[in-house]
Parts: sequence; structure tokens; C-alpha cells
Amino acid sequence: MTPPPEPTEPRLDLRLDLERRSRLGMVEAIWGEHKSAGQIAAALEGLHQAGQVGLATRLVHSKAEAVLTGLAARGHDPTTWRYHRDGRCICSAPLPQADPERAAVAIVAGGSSDLSVASEASLALACHGIASDLVLDVGVAGLHRLLGQLDRLRRAPLLIACAGMEGALPTVLAGLLPQPVIGVPVSVGYGVSAGGQAALQGMLASCAPGLTVVNIDNGYGAAMAALRILGSPAIGPIKG
Repeated sequence: MTPPPEPTEPRLDLRLDLERRSRLGMVEAIWGEHKSAGQIAAALEGLHQAGQVGLATRLVHSKAEAVLTGLAARGHDPTTWRYHRDGRCICSAPLPQADPERAAVAIVAGGSSDLSVASEASLALACHGIASDLVLDVGVAGLHRLLGQLDRLRRAPLLIACAGMEGALPTVLAGLLPQPVIGVPVSVGYGVSAGGQAALQGMLASCAPGLTVVNIDNGYGAAMAALRILGSPAIGPIKG
């Protein structure tokens, strides 16, 4: 008896937003969590052929390996892309050189459990030639750890603060430092933390004036908000 044919992936008609960089100063990112390895590989290939930086987010290691294997099978040099396990992203390699005229954006995280979200933000900035300074394990449960980093943080033009549990870190930073602060609630915490809902609502209810908040685990979104702020006339243009 002849075995049934292997199922094939449906044809994907890609409509990549190749004008996003010229229109908004941002490269298009590929949401990888709910796409197949073949779909992600096709999108990265399309960006590469257009001469643009490729960024695919939310990829577990096994899917990332399948994407890179698929790209190699299409005849691409395997060194063209790199998987960053901490940030769960595939990015073009090498990434653009950071602009030496810009100070690094500070990405602050309450604990090492927030690392994947913080790293996603860092990689998204790196795709645009923006350096970042990753400051980990300075959650408010040990406030002295954060206070010991304030001089370092004052040098940054902008802060991205990632925190789970009750999500107090961005509020504390926005109450101590004058730069723009972007809060990223992280889906880490016990019981009523509810997958980041408590952190999200705490940040939205913050009494610190001017705190900006993005969605749960949205490191990429925080990086794009940072790019918009950095590109404002008061701070300076984004260099494409």
C-alpha cells in the first residue's frame, strides 16, 4: 500500500513592508511564534534579497534551528543569520555598527527572569544601529542594587525598564531620573501576578508622571517606542 504523501505547506504570498524603513525609520520584524519555520525562512529571505536587516522574534531554539536549516537548504550562506538564544530572535549577521555619536539606551531589568524580554529589546535596537546598556538584577525588592546604578543610568538618553511581579521598577526609575522611561511588564510572578497582568496594571496606574507603558513581554514594541523618541527633533534624527 502506497503511503499518503507528506503534507505540504500552503503557498505563502509575502507582502513585506519594505518601505517601513524609509517611512518610519524602522525595519519590519517577523513575529515568529505562530508562523511555521518555512514561512519565517521565506520572510527572512525576502528581506535579505531587498538588502534589509532581518529580525524574527519569539523563536524557541528548535524552531530557530529549523529556520536556519531551511535557509541553508535554499542555498544561503549559514553565517548570514544568527540565532540569539537569550532574546529568542534570529537577526541578520553582522548587525549594523552602533552609531558612536549616540549614547547607549539603558535597558533595566528587575531580575534574570526578565532577560528574554530585555534581550529582545536590545536586539531590536541593534538592528537599527542603536547600542544598549543592559542592567540586570536591580529589582525593587533590593532597592540598594538599583540606587547603586543611578550614576550609570543617568548617562543614558532613555530607559527601558522590564519587570514582572508587581511591576514597580519603571515607577521608581521615573520618579528618580528625568529621561523618558518605557515600562515593559513581564509575564513573571506568582499567583495573582496573572501572567504579567498585575505588572501591566501597576505600570498603567503609576503615579510617576510621563511613564510610557507597552504590552506584556513586548520588548520589541518598547524598542520601537524608543526609536520614535530618539528620532524626535528635540533629541536628534534616526540615522538610517
